[in-house]
Order: sequence, then structure tokens, then C-alpha cells
Amino acid sequence: MRVVYTDEALANLAEILQYVSAHYPASYAQFEKRLRIVEARIGAWPESAQKVDKHPGVRVVPLIRYPYRIFYQIERGVVEILYIHHAARREPRETGQREGAADN
Repeated sequence: MRVVYTDEALANLAEILQYVSAHYPASYAQFEKRLRIVEARIGAWPESAQKVDKHPGVRVVPLIRYPYRIFYQIERGVVEILYIHHAARREPRETGQREGAADN
């Protein structure tokens, strides 16, 4: 199944890659590789990740070894990555923040 990113997910990814590049340059290639592996996995087996109870139709998969989670949904035969979130933070949708607002 094809995997696409929402604008929000692309913004999240750009911020994360910038952070990893600046603070952990030796880990950058491994991080990017892990991201691509997870992306391929959800494209091949989109229903394999855990469902998010509070958001019907949304699934979440962790980036094992890295503190990020990928939230996605399956829409019309496409895996749509909604956002990528640091595991130590609350989900933006849990806190009632609007999309694009900084989370704590």
C-alpha cells in the first residue's frame, strides 16, 4: 500500500530530522533507516499496528530504539501518516490543542 505524509507529519519529520542531525549526527543515518523500515512495514501490513482507542481509524507504531511514534490511518487504499510524535509528550489531540500548536 502506498504511504503518504500529511503536511503536519512532514513538518514533524523535518523538525525531528533537524534535531537529530544537530544533536546526534552519528545516529542520523540509523534513525533515517529505521524510519524507512517502519514506513515500509506499515505500507506492507497497515493493520499490524495498535489502534488508538480515542481516535477511531487511527493506528500508532513506535520507532523502536528512538522515542517517536508514528500515527496513521488507512484511507482509500493509502496509508496516510498523520503526525510523528515524541513518545514523552502528550498527543496534541489529547490536550485539545489545535494542529500545529506546540505541545508540552
